[in-house]
Amino acid sequence: MHRICLAVSRLAVSRPKFVAVSRWPAGDFRLCVWALSYSRSAGRPGGSCRHGPASCLCPQCPRDPRGPRELSPYDESEVHDSFHQLIQEQSQWASEEGVELQERSQHPSGSDQQPLLEPEGAPDFSSATLRILASMPSRTIGRSRGAIISQYYDRTVKLRRWASRPQLGDVGRSARPSLRMYDLELDPMAREEEEKRKLLVKELQGLTLAQREHMLRGMPLSLAEKRYLREETLPPLGKQRVRQTRPGHSSCCSCLREACILASRTLGLGQMEGLHLLTPWRYALKRIGGQFGSSVLSYFLFLKTLLAFNALLLVPLLAFIVAVQAAFPPDPPGPLPTFTGLELLTGGGRFTYTVMYYGYYSNTTLNQPCASLPEGAPCSSGARGLPYNMPLAYLFTIGVAFFITCITLVYSMSHSFGESYRVGSTLGVHAITVFCSWDYKVTQKWASRLQQDNIRTHLKELLAEWQLRQRPRSVCGRLRQVAVLGLVWLLCLGITLGCTVAVYTFSEFMTESPMSAEREGSLLVLPLVVCLLNLGAPYLYRCLASLERHDSPVLEVYVAICRNLILKMVILGILCYHWLGRRVNTLGGQCWEDFVGQELYRLMVMDFIFTLLDTVFGELVWRLLSEKKLKRGKPEFDIARNVLELIYGQTLTWLGVLFSPLLPALQILKLLLFFYIKKRSLMANCRAPSRPWLASHMSTVFISLLCFPSFLGAAVFLCYAIWQVKPSSTCGPFRTLDTMYEAGRIWVRHLEAAGPGVSWLPWVHRNLVENTFPIYLVSALLVAVIYLNIQVVKGQRTVISLLKEQISNEGEDKIFLINKLHSVYEKKERSSFKEPCEVRSAGKKRMNMG
Repeated sequence: MHRICLAVSRLAVSRPKFVAVSRWPAGDFRLCVWALSYSRSAGRPGGSCRHGPASCLCPQCPRDPRGPRELSPYDESEVHDSFHQLIQEQSQWASEEGVELQERSQHPSGSDQQPLLEPEGAPDFSSATLRILASMPSRTIGRSRGAIISQYYDRTVKLRRWASRPQLGDVGRSARPSLRMYDLELDPMAREEEEKRKLLVKELQGLTLAQREHMLRGMPLSLAEKRYLREETLPPLGKQRVRQTRPGHSSCCSCLREACILASRTLGLGQMEGLHLLTPWRYALKRIGGQFGSSVLSYFLFLKTLLAFNALLLVPLLAFIVAVQAAFPPDPPGPLPTFTGLELLTGGGRFTYTVMYYGYYSNTTLNQPCASLPEGAPCSSGARGLPYNMPLAYLFTIGVAFFITCITLVYSMSHSFGESYRVGSTLGVHAITVFCSWDYKVTQKWASRLQQDNIRTHLKELLAEWQLRQRPRSVCGRLRQVAVLGLVWLLCLGITLGCTVAVYTFSEFMTESPMSAEREGSLLVLPLVVCLLNLGAPYLYRCLASLERHDSPVLEVYVAICRNLILKMVILGILCYHWLGRRVNTLGGQCWEDFVGQELYRLMVMDFIFTLLDTVFGELVWRLLSEKKLKRGKPEFDIARNVLELIYGQTLTWLGVLFSPLLPALQILKLLLFFYIKKRSLMANCRAPSRPWLASHMSTVFISLLCFPSFLGAAVFLCYAIWQVKPSSTCGPFRTLDTMYEAGRIWVRHLEAAGPGVSWLPWVHRNLVENTFPIYLVSALLVAVIYLNIQVVKGQRTVISLLKEQISNEGEDKIFLINKLHSVYEKKERSSFKEPCEVRSAGKKRMNMG
């Protein structure tokens, strides 16, 4: 043990930072700390040392005037082998002298060092086991700068494919990375490293500029070393410019150029920050997520998604239908009615003769200069222009807008599915949230407080989800819950049936009653009844849901969404039958398309008014009642009801886009107001969920509901109106046709008569649009692709589970092998300790017998 103390203490005196700074493996670190304490406190009694004055560093021993020999920080193999030899000799001396390494919680005698802190239950391995652990790949020692330069020299040689140039020899591993701080001139191998650097510079000079920059960026060297290599690889003229631009040699032009570069970079960073600030509701969404959790945040994210969908739908309608018709307004049929203000609620009156509704659009070809000339008059070539067929543009624009919306919706749903149902598990998400969630770039107090709220809320949700999985439930409890659930579902379906009968009755009454301009206010009766039922039924569902007492808050929200969805879809189905099945026949020669558009406008306006009243007064009154009378505090935010209101409003927009092209603009204004009103009401009248839950799949569920019941139902409704229902003969771009789809066939016939140059367009329309086989083929391919993607995801999950199991088995194998090695070497050490004792006992027996 003296030799270990001697060597390590000598190294500590000559290289104090080496022992203090370096990160040692567990066994070596304990050994070296013990050796240091031993060298400081222990010594031979009387100041004598058995190693001689030349090699002893004890305070009592005389020292060599020349001092200890400097060990080279770049002599990698010598330093590495010295520690290996020390550990090997220590294990041999321990077996000979019967001395073992002390416990980590103890000190050597006379030492003033504190015990090292270690985790509880850590195994105490023998010296031989520690030696094996020190040589594991995970305990390997970093390479020095000379090794890095040699490695990248070899890379550049391979890159240039110079087979004639010799490869550098392998360089041993460094003792510790902290040795790089020492000066190269103290090392006898500095000259060799300088030669390697020169060879590397020559090789870098033979590369292209891009390859050189890429190689320099990838080198794990200091910035000063990289800067030196970059300067050395420059041509002589470039070196002179670099020296001139250094501090003390700067010219006016270089200073001006650096100032311009710095100003441009600052301006670019400012613009990037401005782009981040343009993100709508960025801080508001973070605040909502931090205070109320991901469940409430999912509602506002869904509102933001709907805003993007409506903007995407409105742009082509404005560009190709509304703006073009506004540039070529048709002649008014007569004197226009005056604006009374009631039009804001009913959507009729003066609004009927604007671009708001279908009936305003003409069925002629716009921008046709020769149309005003008398029959038989020649049309000059200069007067010819590009004609614009409004019926064809109206039909194709709405079709393309719906197709783009469908593609975007499917992509959003697939992307949300990929984000929510990631391949793999979330077993380590708790540790990731605790140790990796903090953003160290945050410096402002409000931002750090907001991030703290987000992390705290996320941890609450994760712990609540974990506790929910661990909670058992008896068989009797499950049967009781199933019985209560069935009873509540029967009551909810009865309420839905009653609402459906009420809507059907009022729709039939409105169909039979005559309609006149003086009784325009009576048109608000049906939207009023529909909005009252949509507002009152969810509250009844919520009261009945309190009897179920679901263990999972996620399941409770899903059940509420399902019940509200059934109610709203049934009501919309009754209204669609009322519009296309009854009103088309009863209106006669009137423009039934305008009536349907006005009905949808009235439903949207009344839905907005009732939602606003419910938010401002309903939630406020419920908060006051809950706080003052019931003493329960603020109520929670009803996610299911609010989300279904958004889906209901978006469905109305998609249903009415054919009859009122400006309904998406009205929906955008409505969503903007909803965001600020709901946010204000949330902060003032609601509290965070009492049972926090992680809404990891909520966005996927919302997008799926928006796609399949809502968008698919609206698409079926519009397709039926285009293919089957006869348009009005007095208004609209399709007034002279049997169906709206007939406009496409007329266009194809015109193309066939135009000449052989465009004969491929009628063929495409006849074989790809009118023929049903390509549609079935594309649908089959889509289903096949979806099935293959599902199978690929399943295969990936299976492979990941197998790999995780293999990793855990390999970890257990390592623990098993370490324990076996530990037991084997313990047996060897015990046998080596017993041999001297047996020899001594045998000698004593011989002496006694003699």
